[in-house]
Parts: sequence; C-alpha cells; structure tokens
Amino acid sequence: LDCWEGNNGEPNIFHGHTFTSKILFRDVIKVIKDYAFKMSPYPVILSLENHCGPEQQTVMARHLRNILGSMLLTDTINGKVPKQLPSPEELKGKILIKGKKISGSPLQQDSFNYDDDQGNEDKECDSPQKPATSQISQELSDLVVYCKSVHFRDFQHAKENQAVYEMCSFSEMKAKKLTKESGDKFVQHNMRYISRIYPKGTRTDSSNYNPEEMWVSGCQLVALNFQTPGYEMDLNQGLFRQNGNCGYVLKPNFMRRIETMFDPEHPSRSMKTELKTLIIKVITAQQLPKVNKDKNSSIVDPLVRVEIYGVPADTEKKQTTYIQNNGFNPRWDTTLTFNIRVPELALVRFLVEDYDTATSNDFVGQFTLPFTSLKQGYRHIHLLSKDGTAAGPATLFVHIKIKSV
Repeated sequence: LDCWEGNNGEPNIFHGHTFTSKILFRDVIKVIKDYAFKMSPYPVILSLENHCGPEQQTVMARHLRNILGSMLLTDTINGKVPKQLPSPEELKGKILIKGKKISGSPLQQDSFNYDDDQGNEDKECDSPQKPATSQISQELSDLVVYCKSVHFRDFQHAKENQAVYEMCSFSEMKAKKLTKESGDKFVQHNMRYISRIYPKGTRTDSSNYNPEEMWVSGCQLVALNFQTPGYEMDLNQGLFRQNGNCGYVLKPNFMRRIETMFDPEHPSRSMKTELKTLIIKVITAQQLPKVNKDKNSSIVDPLVRVEIYGVPADTEKKQTTYIQNNGFNPRWDTTLTFNIRVPELALVRFLVEDYDTATSNDFVGQFTLPFTSLKQGYRHIHLLSKDGTAAGPATLFVHIKIKSV
C-alpha cells in the first residue's frame, strides 16, 4: 500500500510521482476487509510503503483498528516476544501489518532499525539509511507485530542481530546478485527470516522479472506487477495453483532444514539430488482460438513449446514444429525430453503459439503447474488465456512419463 499525505487529514494510496488516481486509504482498507478471506482463510499481509507524516500515520492506524476490528493482529499469539514465527495455520483470519517499528517497543529487544522498503534501487540496499524512528507514529508502530521492516547489511550480521519477526526487502537485482554469489547463505537466511522482493525502479512499463529466480533461494514474498500478463504471472499462478489456491505453499524439506547447504546455483554440489527425466509426447490440440479475430479467414499455424523453470541448471525450452492452417485438430506426435535435477523447485509451462515467419509468434494459450503436480499417462491440458482465464474449449492432448535416473 503506497501511502501518501492527503487533503483534509485523510491519507491517500496511489503510485507516487505518477498520474495514477488517488484512493482514500480508508476506502482501500474497507475493500480489503470485505474480500481478504473470500478465497482463503490464511493470513493477509499489508505492506505499508509509508510516505505520510506522523499525524496521518496515526489516522492510518485508527482506520486499520476501527475498520478491520478483530481481523487486525495487534499482538503476538501468546503475548510474548516470539522465538519463531507462527504457522499460517495459527493466523487464520488475521491481517498483519508490515512496516517500521519504533525502538523501545515491547518487541524491540536486540533489534536493529534500518529499512529497505522505501527504496527502489540497489543503492538503497547497499548503504545503511538513517533511522527514521522520529517520523513514525507510535500508534502505527504498535500495529507491526511479526513483520517489522529492517535494513539488510550482510548474512552474518543478520544471523547475529536480526530477530525472527524482522524482515528485509530486496530489489530484484540485489536478490539475483545474492543468489548468484551466496546462494547457500541466502537459502539459510530465508529459512530463518521472511524476505520480500520487489521489481527494480526502472520498470516504468510495469514489466515483471522471473519470480522463479527468487523462489529457488527460498524468498517468500515475491512482488509482481499483477496488471501485466506474461510468463512471469503464469509462473506465479502456476506455483500457487497447488495447495487449493490458498496463497501459501510449503517449501521443500531441504530448504527447511537448519543444516541445509543447498545452493541453487550448484545443486549437485550442495545436496544429493535424484535426477528425473521428464518425457512429454505432444500428440494433438483441439479447438485452438483464432489469434486475429478481425479476419474470418484467419487460421493459426500452431506450435507447442514446453518450458522448464527452476534452478539455472534445469531451466530449458523445447518445441515442436508448426502445423500450417489447422487450429481445430493439429497433430504433432513429437516427444520432448528433459533432465531435471531439482524437481521439487521446477515449474512446467505448456505454451501454444501461432507461428509467424515475419514477426514474433503470437500467444494462443498456456498452462503452468509445478513438476510435482504432474500426473503420468495420457492427459488433456485445458489452456488458459493471457489473463489466466480459460481459453474456451482449447486443450492439448499429451502423454507424460517420468523416470528416475
């Protein structure tokens, strides 16, 4: 929630320094109250990007308390300083506030006080900012319980100083750098603490980054521009399609063990992996939609691409040839084979495109799911459109086989 000073003492939410419309903070909170738990009872975290002065922060705090009522988490579960974070199961029906907290509050023993949330460039993560506690309303500070924003210095400093209820935010570039240079330490850090990743500030077109690059390091809150369709959002919907679409997915066991040495950049060196061979025979498709609906004579020239997203060693794409002028029942009978080293982290994306000799291919439909959710045998895959909704009756017919190597 990008919060800014508003008129008549009422804070607004809008994308700062842009021409986006302003919405009253209280109206946003009312909508959140009405819809937060329609799809899932599990906790909702409101991340406050706070640009308001102390007076309007106090107004925000009062709106949160008055509107959300008992939904708002205002204290730890047992009233004590936590030694570990509670399970989402223990926080069902609760809304948590993520933001800064004033030192000296009950939860502030042995904590440090820097925050990365307000910055959109890597330089914000690389140099400590001055503490801004004098600008924080006590009433708003009191609502931050399990998600206190702090600055990240390095992994050793975090291990020695960071409390379990404190969390850091990283730009996508900073997170990629940490994964590449210290992947095992990043995984260990994310086993103890929550990390939030946000798009770099230069994405003025609201484009997205590949979230899988963050998930393989164990990052929990990977923020995307939901208004922009693409493979990045397909991966996000694919990952969270499992577990009943509840919004939470349990990390693999090897990323939850205290002694883990898993490094996504070098998985075979850091842990014993059971190599899996995925054999997909792309047989036919049925009733593919027209890409150019303005022309009655327009017929797709479909091809199928299967894409694997996971640790760098597993990321791979393979495709069939294209079938000319047949969107009704094209037939390929093409077998695509992939070797997957860390299947627990892999996502499989089935993509159908309309082949074009002169320009880039046009999107027809896709379906993405975790490797661990694949079922062997003959399968009909119901394709989705760019916005994630059903692409009519369009399906792929495939045969799936998985072998241990």
